[in-house]
Amino acid sequence: MGTVIQPTASEVEGVTVRFPQALLVASREDAPQFQQRVMIQTLGSLYEQGKISSGLGAQVLGCNRWEFYRLLSEHGFSVLDYGEDEQADEAESSRELAALVSN
Repeated sequence: MGTVIQPTASEVEGVTVRFPQALLVASREDAPQFQQRVMIQTLGSLYEQGKISSGLGAQVLGCNRWEFYRLLSEHGFSVLDYGEDEQADEAESSRELAALVSN
């Protein structure tokens, strides 16, 4: 899973969630791995819903935004939120840039 990121005590004092030990056994993870996965899944969901910013997510995990994006991506979350028009513009820009570079 890579680096285990531990939030500071001041960042997690607000809410404590308890999971049965059986979940650790079923997931075949130790407590720090399970905790990190649950935190990333929670933050990823909140980020995708637009409820938190990438800056807040990174702060909670104790990393920078790029690491936050990498972690979300590794766990199946989309880090880009382009509308259809923006996607088309990006695709066109990419094609134009590729044509310039290949010439």
